[in-house]
Amino acid sequence: MMGSQRRSQRPSRNNRRRVDRGALDAMIAEALVDAYGESERRTAWGTVLDDRVETPFESRVLGVTVIVEGFDVTSAGDVVARCRRGSARQTIPAADLALPDPPPGGAEWLAAYRHWARST
Repeated sequence: MMGSQRRSQRPSRNNRRRVDRGALDAMIAEALVDAYGESERRTAWGTVLDDRVETPFESRVLGVTVIVEGFDVTSAGDVVARCRRGSARQTIPAADLALPDPPPGGAEWLAAYRHWARST
């Protein structure tokens, strides 16, 4: 019984909201409408995720609860989630971010980003 309670409180990669492929493709087109070249596409995704995914929210990284404060693009061009735990700060790839259950508002944009990232 305790194990099932604990499991229901853990964020999971498998609890993403399901969005059909057509909707994902439309969201990708909207996110990248004015982006030309790989660098601009990644910058566009960082902006879209930061604007449309409701933060802050809790996630888990390596079994530790963290607060996701937003999204960004690194100087190397990686789209990342900005996370903190207490005074410690770390970024992790946005595509690897575990979402809580229920996911934050705008999580479908993260699903669209993941769909795009897998196809590039």
